[in-house]
Amino acid sequence: MSYAVDPELAPWLPGIPEIDLGDPRKARETERSLSAQCPEPDLAGLTVEDREVPGRHGAPSVPVRVYRPRQASGCLPAVLHMHSGGFVTGGLHTEHAGAAAIAESVGAVVVSVDYRLAPEHPHPAALLDCYAALLWLAETEDLGVDPAWIAVSGQNAGGGLAAAVALLARDCGGPALAFQALGTPELDDRLATESMWTCVDTPVWHRGNAKQSWAAYLGDEAGGPRVSSYAAPARATDLTRLPPAYVTASQFDPFRDEALDYARRLAQANVPVELHLYPGTFHGSTFVAGAAVSRRMTADLVDVLRRASALALPASARLP
Repeated sequence: MSYAVDPELAPWLPGIPEIDLGDPRKARETERSLSAQCPEPDLAGLTVEDREVPGRHGAPSVPVRVYRPRQASGCLPAVLHMHSGGFVTGGLHTEHAGAAAIAESVGAVVVSVDYRLAPEHPHPAALLDCYAALLWLAETEDLGVDPAWIAVSGQNAGGGLAAAVALLARDCGGPALAFQALGTPELDDRLATESMWTCVDTPVWHRGNAKQSWAAYLGDEAGGPRVSSYAAPARATDLTRLPPAYVTASQFDPFRDEALDYARRLAQANVPVELHLYPGTFHGSTFVAGAAVSRRMTADLVDVLRRASALALPASARLP
């Protein structure tokens, strides 16, 4: 099928390799090769520190990377960030530039989570790691975080994990979240939406990738009746009392319709929600740094986090 991709994105398509999640080792090598081509962010305005978070229920410690604006003082808003990679690939390196941009532009402490990957560590390993990081973020005083304003964010599989953490925090009595930013989130293991059926040869990500991703994360239970909403948030029947949300979707992405439907259901549950559908984009378009639409997607995320956290920022940390 021919796709009317944004003209600035189109030149990148021939150089995008196929990622086979059925071979995790090869997929991770391919992803790391692609990540290595991304320019290093300017970290002059930030302190960046790698730390270890205690795991939950006997699980191993969770590596995190903490970004904090150098010039900010007082208690700052915080963002817990989950990386992309279909639950199988990715790590702290994957969205290093994105996490740095949020910290510097929003004036927030950003904690990026290096959660365990499937299929070696299927659900709920990644979710428990992210939730452990949230508890640590809310309770660790030396981070300089305002516990009254903590957000979760993520791209793709990370967006799905962010939605799951929001559900888990609500149902477990905290920590209270002030916001959730779900970037083209992976939410539904049932693979039954219109976009999931039609996006079979879309750039970067298609139905085949999605099927492999959920099989790695959930094993034989993927698509079956026993899958928890903490694994696949689209299955949640109650979306009330969740934090305000920002949801994005790409036009040529199999995850498009599940993102649109989740945003609709949040709104119907009286959760404040802002939805952006970007025309001409495909899964992972934000990583094409030179395209105007990619820059706009990143700028929009920063803008919504700045607006949402504005009341939490001390005067010394406010940005113009």
